[in-house]
Amino acid sequence: MHKVMALDVGTKRIGIALSDFLQVIATPHSFISRQPENKALEEITKIATENRVEKIVVGLPKNMDGTIGAQAEDCINFSQKIIGFDIILEDERLTSEEAEERLRERRVDFRKNKGLVDMESACVILEQYLGK
Repeated sequence: MHKVMALDVGTKRIGIALSDFLQVIATPHSFISRQPENKALEEITKIATENRVEKIVVGLPKNMDGTIGAQAEDCINFSQKIIGFDIILEDERLTSEEAEERLRERRVDFRKNKGLVDMESACVILEQYLGK
């Protein structure tokens, strides 16, 4: 079996989450800087390879009416640069709000470390995908 990776791609950071080998449990993994982009792509490939990932789920931040805006286009363009893995685009509307709420419930102060929200958002995206 293989793990599934999820990415919450933002303009500054990329949150990463991984499933277990049974593809049931999603766990926040890390966050990386989006720039320089080639380094971010290398890091994603390295993490995916080390963790025996076959599929990468990329959050697609659609507008609330379901249309594709500039942020979603950016995520699509970024995902097309990830080579060697099955790429799945997953609607990620409201995942950041869900992630912040989860962190608040655990009493985690994320105001000075937005990477924690990105990691948790990736986890929410992965849970959505695994739950299908």
